[in-house]
Amino acid sequence: MMRKVYLDNIRWMTVLLVVLYHVFFIFSAVTPGMGLPFAKTQVQDGAVYVLYPWMMVLLFIVSGMSSRYFLERHTVREYLRARTRKLLVPSTVGLLIAGWLQGFINMSIAGALKPMLKAAPPPARYLILVVSGTGVLWFIQLLWLFSMFLALIRRFETGRLYAWTEKTNMPALLLLGIPVWLSGEILNTPVVSVYRFGIYGFAFLLGYFVFAHDAVIARLSRLRFPLIILAAVFGTLHVHLSFGSPYAVMPQVNSVSAVAYLWTAVLAVFAAMKAWGDQTNKICQFFNRRSFGIYVCHYLALSAAALALRTWTFLPALPCYLITAAAAFGGSLLLSEGIARIPFLRWGILGIKKEKQHV
Repeated sequence: MMRKVYLDNIRWMTVLLVVLYHVFFIFSAVTPGMGLPFAKTQVQDGAVYVLYPWMMVLLFIVSGMSSRYFLERHTVREYLRARTRKLLVPSTVGLLIAGWLQGFINMSIAGALKPMLKAAPPPARYLILVVSGTGVLWFIQLLWLFSMFLALIRRFETGRLYAWTEKTNMPALLLLGIPVWLSGEILNTPVVSVYRFGIYGFAFLLGYFVFAHDAVIARLSRLRFPLIILAAVFGTLHVHLSFGSPYAVMPQVNSVSAVAYLWTAVLAVFAAMKAWGDQTNKICQFFNRRSFGIYVCHYLALSAAALALRTWTFLPALPCYLITAAAAFGGSLLLSEGIARIPFLRWGILGIKKEKQHV
């Protein structure tokens, strides 16, 4: 099977948008206890409302598609082994190795570090810091669970469902937004809001059963202009209705406006990238090889820079955003490239089995 270049480009571009989102998130005024805002109301906070609803759903769909393509060339046993090394190891072993660093920064931002250090004995402090430092690893934790569930499905799924979904037309694709919304109402953890098992699991399966069909993506691509316009309209409406509210928790995170924008944005991305992004160059290849390392490492560099800027300087907002963005992108590249060259760490943190030139 020929490599889906547009899919690689969607993946690494979305990872870069996740990094950009976190730059705005860390200084947001609508994330109490998690950000370092400059004012009670900030126009630039609109960026988190634009990016948050659809980014991770898109990544789970892409992961489901990639699982389908991998399993067409490999056995289930090989799939399980590869997924465990690439996902479970970094989200467990890597968390135990370096999670305390992220936890230290997160608790410092939240103002909870000193009370915790006074109240807890040393072993408990370490465990609290590790758990608090899970951060962006929640994505690969869920992805590993969904991959294990998919392996179970493969034992019983005969291929008839996959063959049937190839007929999915545009009205059906648009109407899939309804079960996406319904899935967002179930299996949500009450405290840590990012663990939305329902909607992310459904998105992963949609990638595997529906979006992995070339015919489905081709249908989307033919309607890229209407889909882009529709996503822009729903996005504008969503920002207008939601601005100032806690966008990442229920019920706002699964409101009708959020899901309408989410779904049309996802469809528009696939449509546009199939038409205009199905080609590669040295820049695309550079970021595609390094996207996983950037994802895993970026928030440590980003949050450390933001905390230092807000603690020890009096710089205005714009320089802080720019410096933090530079730290996030540059720091994640330096960290991931360095870790990839250290035998145990490259396995534990990045899931790399043997030394490679690039992450």
